[in-house]
Amino acid sequence: MQAIIIGASGLTGSYLLKRLIDDSEVKHILSFARKNSGESSLKLKEHIVDFDKPEQWKELVRGDVLFSCLGTTLKRAGGKQKQYTVDYTYQFEFAKAAAENGVPTYILVSSTGANPKSSFFYMRMKGELEEAVKKMQFQNLHIMRPNILDGDRKEKRSKEKIALKIIKFFNKMGLFKKTTPTHADELSKEMIELAKKQCTISKK
Repeated sequence: MQAIIIGASGLTGSYLLKRLIDDSEVKHILSFARKNSGESSLKLKEHIVDFDKPEQWKELVRGDVLFSCLGTTLKRAGGKQKQYTVDYTYQFEFAKAAAENGVPTYILVSSTGANPKSSFFYMRMKGELEEAVKKMQFQNLHIMRPNILDGDRKEKRSKEKIALKIIKFFNKMGLFKKTTPTHADELSKEMIELAKKQCTISKK
């Protein structure tokens, strides 16, 4: 399997990249990012790209599966429009390039509550992306909708840490089970299992 990944420096993406490197069934990995991941492997090829210029990288987006883990926060982006550019536009353009190049499987990390009609900006943005990629010509499309993500982040998110502690506290009391945090490593494991299944089906 040749895997393509965007967002390898983020929480889910970093766990996913490590699992892909360690997986013997994954022969090649193409990572597209604005900076190096820090990981090293003979089967890993990292393309440092400008996502605003798809004409420079779109022909390179070729493989068996595209894992889309790209995302940012409102604070880090510096405003809603800039966050929309990263979370929607960049992912949309990349998925479009993959579909046009015949990549058969697309696995997108979205969010619980994603809805294009939501009154909440984040949920509406995620929902709009889901609807947009559904119209693309992928043989297999999987949209992951995790709860708030848990795991070791490279960046500090104090509000998110507080939210995680509160949710876990109530979970221990048997409350709010539907909002149990999703560990990014478990999510990445599930994504790879889905990709392998689709690759096996395609080969048959």
